[in-house]
Amino acid sequence: MSELFTRNRLIGLAFAAVIAGIDQLVKWWVIGPLALRQVGHIDLLPFFDLTYTENRGISHGMLQATDMETRWLLVAMTAVIALVVAVWMMREKAMGEILGLALILGGAVGNIRDRYDLGYVIDYADFHIGTFRPFLIFNIADAAITIGVVIILARSLFVRDKEETETGDASRGETDNA
Repeated sequence: MSELFTRNRLIGLAFAAVIAGIDQLVKWWVIGPLALRQVGHIDLLPFFDLTYTENRGISHGMLQATDMETRWLLVAMTAVIALVVAVWMMREKAMGEILGLALILGGAVGNIRDRYDLGYVIDYADFHIGTFRPFLIFNIADAAITIGVVIILARSLFVRDKEETETGDASRGETDNA
């Protein structure tokens, strides 16, 4: 059991919980004290505003949950994905992969909580350059998922674990004595 809950994995689980907690706290803040649901839009910076949106679908508005069956189907699908990510994280040893997966897991849990409680995900972060919006309106959970995916992809493309490199070199009969 102690092999399953290594220091790195416990840090990953704690980090995922912090991400989910921050996501929920900020969502509470924008719909509670800021009353963004009522005002709809708050100008903050020339390139960033708060705009209230109820996202009833998944990425880019696909698979809209227009009825209870679809809502619960989305909750179940995203919960299964989160479970797969959690299992994957608990199998990893390298902190880089664990933190990337923790970002994905924490973001998924934050959005699952919204969809479970409300039937939709609260989005509010509106990044823009003038009238050009390179992203849909998003939230901290969405940003965490995106950053986590980028970390996992970057590490899979560009980072080789020292242990794998040494094992690979030894198996080909390569040595430093050349």
